Amino acid sequence: MLLSDIGAEVIKIERPHSGDETRRWGPPFIGEQAAYFLAVNRNKKSVAVDLKRKEGIQIIEQLVAKSDVFIENYIPGKLHSLGLGYEHLKKINPGLIYCSISGFGSTGPYAKRPGFDVIAASVGGLLSITGPENGPPCKVGVAITDITTGLYANGAILAALYQRQQTGVGTKIDCNLLSSQVSVLVNLAINYLNAGLKAPRRDGKYITIGCGSDAMFHTLCRLLFPEEEAVKLLNDDRFKTNVERVENRVILIDLLSKQFRLKPISHWTNVFEGSGIPFGPVNEFDDVFNDPQVMHNESVINVDHPTAGNIKLLGPAVKYSEPFFGHFSAPPLLGQHTETVLKDVLGYDSKRISFFNETNVVQCSK
Repeated sequence: MLLSDIGAEVIKIERPHSGDETRRWGPPFIGEQAAYFLAVNRNKKSVAVDLKRKEGIQIIEQLVAKSDVFIENYIPGKLHSLGLGYEHLKKINPGLIYCSISGFGSTGPYAKRPGFDVIAASVGGLLSITGPENGPPCKVGVAITDITTGLYANGAILAALYQRQQTGVGTKIDCNLLSSQVSVLVNLAINYLNAGLKAPRRDGKYITIGCGSDAMFHTLCRLLFPEEEAVKLLNDDRFKTNVERVENRVILIDLLSKQFRLKPISHWTNVFEGSGIPFGPVNEFDDVFNDPQVMHNESVINVDHPTAGNIKLLGPAVKYSEPFFGHFSAPPLLGQHTETVLKDVLGYDSKRISFFNETNVVQCSK
């Protein structure tokens, strides 16, 4: 949507007959359209193609040959199995910018897990620092992790297009919700990583479950309850569709919460692993930065600072198949690079730089 706002022609590929799942993410609905879908899909052209048919795959390949950018948010590996992975499509279009957006990353222990905004916000620590100190975890009012990832992807695509102008070569971009979430912990993360300071929050453990469709709700009930109770719940008129579940949200959450409390978090994480339902514990910072996927994603980097010594910083949330730069440098001291920039960029000689430094036009730090 952001790319379309600055002039890109955006073609949205959807499943025939059912389309994007968020078309049904209501209430509220405006006419027959979910308000959520309307909020993030302006300017786009919808093309319904069946990717389970070889003719459908051929249509995508033909569109790729005429396109600059390909954006996908399937579980990693799925499009590769359909013949639409980066290695295949770049043979069709060597200049293609291929942007993958996943829940946790294209590789690593959680790569095959589906991801929702609130799951990444849980695993990535946001829910542990939001809300009253002694209360339960609090979800942010909008899907801020989704939005942040979209903003990162937008900038990364523009950067890749600029690089392609210089080289003629495309690239693969990897964005994921978890890395985006960790990256925006900013100063609180640096406080923890370098000084061991944690924002005071709460005791206790919580888990977040994301049910984004009727099929997921059916799976949830059968994993959570004995078969007889699950069938009874699924046949309850108050919970048959998303509309009814929203209207009876308080009652439903109470029923589900009572069942979750019967077992520890470790039990439920094992139960939901591989189920297709997005899930994750609500991590505090100790858990976030010891999480195997966070470490795999290299969300923390080490740099040497001229006065602070070796420090830990949050790394970039976006990965490129063709890196744009070779190393990271520490945040600079005041005026640390004045002399270098004036000399190398503007061509000033040492005498002129010294005069400006002595007369306080500039400040040069050694």
